[in-house]
Amino acid sequence: MPESGPYGHKKTDGICDGVCGEPASKAVLTMSRLKCALRGFDFRALLALLIGVPILILMIYAHGQKVTYFLRPIWESPPKPFKIIPHYYHENVTMEKLCKLHGWKVRETPRRVFDAVLFSNELDILEIRWNELSPYISEFVLLESNSTFTGLKKPLHFKENRNRFGFAESRLTYGMIGGRFVKGENPFVEESYQRVALDQLIKIAKIEDDDLLIMSDVDEIPSGHTIDLLRWCDDFPEILHLQLRNYLYSFEFFLDDKSWRASIHRYRSGKTRYAHFRQTDELLADSGWHCSFCFRYISDFAFKMQAYSHVDRIKFKYFLNPERIQDVICRGADLFDMLPEEYTFQEIIAKLGPIPSTYSAVHLPSYLLQNVDRYRYLLPGYCRRESG
Repeated sequence: MPESGPYGHKKTDGICDGVCGEPASKAVLTMSRLKCALRGFDFRALLALLIGVPILILMIYAHGQKVTYFLRPIWESPPKPFKIIPHYYHENVTMEKLCKLHGWKVRETPRRVFDAVLFSNELDILEIRWNELSPYISEFVLLESNSTFTGLKKPLHFKENRNRFGFAESRLTYGMIGGRFVKGENPFVEESYQRVALDQLIKIAKIEDDDLLIMSDVDEIPSGHTIDLLRWCDDFPEILHLQLRNYLYSFEFFLDDKSWRASIHRYRSGKTRYAHFRQTDELLADSGWHCSFCFRYISDFAFKMQAYSHVDRIKFKYFLNPERIQDVICRGADLFDMLPEEYTFQEIIAKLGPIPSTYSAVHLPSYLLQNVDRYRYLLPGYCRRESG
């Protein structure tokens, strides 16, 4: 006897009614709800999702950085442009005339100059740098650590090879700082820690007010005549960035002239601090060379890739494969398979692909050319490296 009232009817399976299009019966009720729901499902769409989603995730992981760098002009504005100071030089022009060309006065005696660097393992580049600057430097200041910025333990390469730099020994203030070896820490923290220690070592070297202090990485090499100009001239800005010609792997691959982090300071006690970021708007044009990743041994390339602050750029272990590294060097390609770090689409597109070779070895550090048999790997046409 059916029940009366608004609820006096048998229940039906609404899910199956809606999906399968037939009234629920005892036969239908015995059917699995899953089977009923899947009767109208597109298995090809499911298969596409199962295959496509992992591929998409892999592509984002592998190339997401490229996409981000390519779209950089959309989300990041370019920095304020430098005020570039023209740079005049010829070996046959007197210092008085050179200072006057720059709008500066010539001094009666030159200032003292201190060259301060953090050292990792760039022995050849350091030797080229110090020989280029030696006639103009009053004191070399070098700090090294038994830790890389990424917390890897490393030998004290300079200490072990100090005899190579006997010409600088009488003017050398050397320091060693123990690493902190904090796992998982941002590499820039360790880098800042070491730069603060270098700041203290500069004071130990007895720098005084109005002495000149060069702040740059080992591979950012000011030209000797640039430093000579600045030690003899007065009235130039107290802080001056140096525009360097940017090379990659050797002096064969000229990238651009946008290296600016090297700087020179008229020292002020209690005010001057060692740093490697932008500190002023003034930039002296064509003031030297920046030779990045310019190593003799393949093993040194792999070491630096894992040791410096941008270790996050190693997306895959095969990036460290020696054969791959050698191939990348000779092609002038990017070790980290990255797009150019620029702020306009025009500049990004213009720099896509490997760096073209240059066959000019004019106006390079003199010590390099005087000792070409030792440093041939740094010259155009000699991209093959030793394994190490």
